[in-house]
Amino acid sequence: MNEALAGRVKRLISGSANRVVSAVEDLAPEMVMEEAIREVDQAIDDIRAELGQVMTRQYHASQRIAAENERHEDLDERIRVALKQERADLAESGVERLLDIEAQIPVLESVLAETREAQAELEGYISALQARRREMKQDLKDFRSARESAANAPEVVGAMDSSSGVERRVEKASESFNRILERAGGVGLGGSALGGSALDHKAAAATAELEELARKNRVKERLVAFRESV
Repeated sequence: MNEALAGRVKRLISGSANRVVSAVEDLAPEMVMEEAIREVDQAIDDIRAELGQVMTRQYHASQRIAAENERHEDLDERIRVALKQERADLAESGVERLLDIEAQIPVLESVLAETREAQAELEGYISALQARRREMKQDLKDFRSARESAANAPEVVGAMDSSSGVERRVEKASESFNRILERAGGVGLGGSALGGSALDHKAAAATAELEELARKNRVKERLVAFRESV
């Protein structure tokens, strides 16, 4: 869950709990309870929307991994053919592209793993909110029953006892609801930006040259391995 949505949900829950308690004191909790249920419905809809985005990223990552693996297999075969035909130039070009693919695949696999983890978390939040919504609906039903009983009670004392019982049930529901959303809140999918001072031009050029030398060495090593396997 992104931080903005998590923060909004936590504010929604803590605010709802306070308003419920205040409304009970004013002897008008039913409207607030209904509004709290609607807010839970909205939170569920928002989490489902984010889940849809996560599933889209998961699908694209999965498709990319499949495509890159297919390209890898195709290049592997082409390199072997080039070496058999003594076309070292083509084989070297193929190995360079092969290494580029191998550098990307772990990142794509990491994205896929992250989206699967996020999917499980978001689905858990939805299940928890749906369960809490059912409890809130039952609390509302109990309140209405208690109110009818209080209205039909011949003694004022009985009505006061019913109101007290309703207040306890509402307070208990609010506390439980807050616990659920605390578990859901504060979990972010976004990453942090990396900072640091830039290298000067000379150092950057040297670093780039070293990286290129290392890359060429990897290409040569892979070509040797291909020749030995042909």
